[in-house]
Amino acid sequence: MTGGPAAEASGAPAGLEVSAQGLGSPAQAVALATLCVVLFLTFLDNTIVSVGLADVQQSLHAGVTSLQWVVNGYALTFAAFMLAAGSLGDLLGRRRVMLVGIGVFCAGSVLAAMSPDVATLIGGRVVMGLGAAASEPGTLSILRHVYPDRRTRADALGVWAAVAGLALALGPVVGGAMVGLSSWRDIFWFNLFVGVVAFAMSVAFVPETADPQGRRIDVPGIALGAVALAAGSFAVIQGEESGYTTWWIVALFALAVLSAAVFVAVERRVASPLVEPSMLAVPSVAGANVVAFAAYFGIFSIFFFTALYLQVVVGVSPYRTAVDFVPMAAALIVASLFTGWWVARSGPRLPMTVGCLLAAAGVLTTGALLDPQVGLGTLGWVLPLAGAGFGIAAVPMASTPLSVVPPERSGMAASATNTSRELGAVFGVAVLGSIVNARLTGDLAVKLRAIGIPPKFQALVLQAVTSGGLSSGQAARAQHSSNAAVARLASRIVHAAYGAFGSGLHTSLEVAGALLCLAALVAALTVRPRMPPAEDGVGAAAVGGPSPPPREASPSVDRLATGS
Repeated sequence: MTGGPAAEASGAPAGLEVSAQGLGSPAQAVALATLCVVLFLTFLDNTIVSVGLADVQQSLHAGVTSLQWVVNGYALTFAAFMLAAGSLGDLLGRRRVMLVGIGVFCAGSVLAAMSPDVATLIGGRVVMGLGAAASEPGTLSILRHVYPDRRTRADALGVWAAVAGLALALGPVVGGAMVGLSSWRDIFWFNLFVGVVAFAMSVAFVPETADPQGRRIDVPGIALGAVALAAGSFAVIQGEESGYTTWWIVALFALAVLSAAVFVAVERRVASPLVEPSMLAVPSVAGANVVAFAAYFGIFSIFFFTALYLQVVVGVSPYRTAVDFVPMAAALIVASLFTGWWVARSGPRLPMTVGCLLAAAGVLTTGALLDPQVGLGTLGWVLPLAGAGFGIAAVPMASTPLSVVPPERSGMAASATNTSRELGAVFGVAVLGSIVNARLTGDLAVKLRAIGIPPKFQALVLQAVTSGGLSSGQAARAQHSSNAAVARLASRIVHAAYGAFGSGLHTSLEVAGALLCLAALVAALTVRPRMPPAEDGVGAAAVGGPSPPPREASPSVDRLATGS
């Protein structure tokens, strides 16, 4: 592949000839496909383990808090180091940092697949999250350089968002199939296989891009940002088990706030900041980050807790759970592809607002209709409603920051949005898990006292429920015991436990739906209906960066940002 004059004039990396049709030249299309494989890998692991949690709970005797760490160990390190990785990619080379990340991700997958206990599994997920933090920002920032033309970039961003939605929605489907065929360990062997493919394709087809421009690595910013994000996330997660008033949890929150304050002060003064504070002050960028947080907060109310409820309470197999999520996956993909065209025509504000409202409607309706008798007849239309909303919101959420910042800050912008997204996942699982756990243990204790369970046995029942010792199969065997008295008592205990779990789940879905409604309001008030053309210098000025020379305008170029 050789670059011609068109590539040089447009700012495309060498070897990628720019085409005005479809997804660009064959080289551009192959590069996009490769970036989408990497994206698929990192996004998939946000949700792929959700359907395997019940199997992990039983095989490793993990409690609800440990299960949350299986999810959050990945999301926490993903969020804590994404800002650093995006900035390092801008400086050292985006493909180089991405390749290192894929290698670390594969190593973590091997560790998780071979875990003898839940602590090792969580450790493997932490390593995977570190690898994902290094590899995922490049998928968006490199795309910005591969597609300098707004028209083809609009289509490419639609594909990017559709693949992101596909990965999120297929997570429970793929995970369910793996667990149904074998065990939860196959999930991580699958990750290793896809990771090796992604690494090889990236070496062969993705061009290297970097924009050092005399900038230096912001070591204080990297350290302070990681400490603030990690301390805050850890405190939110662990506070559920240890108590939010425990001295060291309070100390972690204080450390997070202090580190964040010092981080902002440092970033305002250093010559090469990890994050341009002025970028986050742009209303459209701030609004997109709020939507990213709220969307993933809501997504995990579906993928984590609804999947767990279907398997533990409804008694659905992992394979059947995967089938239940297929309509949602289809709706999310179709909505993402359609929204690329919609954003190009009308701008990001309306799609982002409508997407949040539709997702909220799906989450709230799921909470209203979910019960132990729920089946595909109900889930087949309720979950796609939420999936369509998430798919619609995903495209403008990703494209808006890239439309505001100059190309040389694309890694920074992508990392900021993705950090907000992962923080939404962390806080969603932690906060909603705290609600579910509190209602589960609190309501169940009340119901156990009401049916006359002696205090010394109440603790045993609570331990059995929260640590996986009372699976749906074990509960069914207890209820059909030959001893009539034991069967009646078991039935009442099981119904009390499932009722308490359901009560907590409904409350968590209501909270997630309310946050999505708030995000819709934020999008409507902050996101501009038309984005200024970043490569014409407007975006650069908005974030305090250098303004590149203006390029020749074309009526067909500014579809994504202007909707014309």
